[in-house]
Amino acid sequence: MRGEMIRFSNDAESYEAYVSPSVTGSGPGVIVIQEWWGLVGHIKDVADRFAEAGFTALAPDLYKGKTTTEPDEAGSLMQALHISETEAILRKAIMLLMTHPATAPNTPVGVVGFCMGGQLAMFAAGSNPVIGACVNFYGIHPKVQPSYRTINGPVLGIFAEHDEYASPEAVRALDRELTVLEKPHEFVTYPGTHHAFFNDQRPEVYSAEASADAWQRTVAFLKENLRSA
Repeated sequence: MRGEMIRFSNDAESYEAYVSPSVTGSGPGVIVIQEWWGLVGHIKDVADRFAEAGFTALAPDLYKGKTTTEPDEAGSLMQALHISETEAILRKAIMLLMTHPATAPNTPVGVVGFCMGGQLAMFAAGSNPVIGACVNFYGIHPKVQPSYRTINGPVLGIFAEHDEYASPEAVRALDRELTVLEKPHEFVTYPGTHHAFFNDQRPEVYSAEASADAWQRTVAFLKENLRSA
């Protein structure tokens, strides 16, 4: 890992985040939001990959140090999130990222989330006007209802063909809603893939080909939309 864990506070509560500064010395800021497993090595690796691509990435720990490899426990941790507190953590994380010395000034912030984090990325984009681009990797969360109407920037949606969580029907419904609201968006569904296909630490679902294309699209999308004002 090339980044480091940092601590930040929100009123009386203290939180942690993994920060990976841009290898160029200064780059647009990107918030990376975890899957339901927690702030695990895979998410930190994704943050490092963003840093290698020229961004400064920050991944807040929404579970306050807890991680798991068991689906049942992951589901319980996801359900136990207090959405109001999560919103406060994300807002503080965005502010922290914007003031980081390796974040380029006068640029909008991007947000990228995976699984649970994909839905939270949409939620953060609808709650924070400074977010100029949002990437949703097969986002799900039964308790999170993003405000799509207040999203400022474009949305890139990355989805799997065979996904029992972010189903094709749910993707079509989201597409229709964003279209009605005239929110610019592009959705890509990868044939033959399953939920969490981007996670290279889960060989049972990982797709190297789809992941490589999704990564290329994500980096290009963020570079296009996170430019200096």
